[in-house]
Amino acid sequence: MSIRDFASSRREFLRQSFVFSAAAAFQSLNPLASFAENGKLPPDPGAAHALMIGDWGDDKRRDAQSSVARAMAAYTRQYRLKHEALFLLGDNFYGEFEGGVDCPRFKTDFEEMYPREVFDCPAYAVPGNHDYEARPEIKLTSQLKYAARGGTRWTEPAQWYSYQFPLKKPVATVIALDSNMPFPDGKLAHGYTHVMTEEQRQQQLVWLKAELAKPLTTPFRIVVAHHPVYSNGPHGDHKMLIADWDPLLREYKVHLYLAGHDHDLQHLEFEGHPTSFFLSGGGGADLYNERNEVKQRGPYFNKVQGFSHLEATEKVLTLRHLDTQGNVIHAFRKSVDGKVDILRNL
Repeated sequence: MSIRDFASSRREFLRQSFVFSAAAAFQSLNPLASFAENGKLPPDPGAAHALMIGDWGDDKRRDAQSSVARAMAAYTRQYRLKHEALFLLGDNFYGEFEGGVDCPRFKTDFEEMYPREVFDCPAYAVPGNHDYEARPEIKLTSQLKYAARGGTRWTEPAQWYSYQFPLKKPVATVIALDSNMPFPDGKLAHGYTHVMTEEQRQQQLVWLKAELAKPLTTPFRIVVAHHPVYSNGPHGDHKMLIADWDPLLREYKVHLYLAGHDHDLQHLEFEGHPTSFFLSGGGGADLYNERNEVKQRGPYFNKVQGFSHLEATEKVLTLRHLDTQGNVIHAFRKSVDGKVDILRNL
């Protein structure tokens, strides 16, 4: 496809995006609407559960991070959830990171902030742009070393990797990617922040294509990375990820793309696209406004700190966004065949 054809195709794709002008339009068609409006959308005790946070390890906003972590713990205890995973969606640590693999922030900002007695499960991490900062060692290097050391829930076996969720009787194949694409000017660093090389980008793309081409042994397929492919936040749509990854999401009918990066909670659906784009970037960092030019894209955007919940069975994925009071402020279900039902939209 030529650059001109790609640009035209993308404009048409965005033109055809769903317009979610009012939550009521969905709820009037949804048999679960009255329950969603009046209830708490309690989790299914028979499902597999995971909580997710992005953009959480802000050393200058630990009160905000703590409020989200307390809400996660309270929600877990309220429903007696046994989590099968935490999804750490990148920007895991902002600011200085003295000591590398021995940095005390691994203990204070992760192990103690999200204690094992509440979250006794693997914490699958992907790198964000702040994890590529050299402060003084590149934090991604420290995180990979920390995971390899063992004795921790921090799970990051490689720069990109795949796993099954849950580990026993899996219902989803998860592909975790590094979305820190090369800078357009070809430099490997700007200030503290580094990025992957062009060679690494190509290596990952070859690996991703091979991974997606494998026979699917679970009902669902999920891709996780820090940067969103599409976003209504200030960072906007990611041109390189649209070119590299979006055709693969379509071809292999990936059910769900999880990301952070924009500091808010989002859910985007596009007409004819098999993938639901679900962004959870409210884990503790400063919050972002929605871009005015995309306010018709939805169904959901909220400038709020909070976390998200993935509930999975063999037949359906249920996704919830929650605020720091434990309120379900947005929720939807997605079936194996790709049908999306909005359950709540506040």
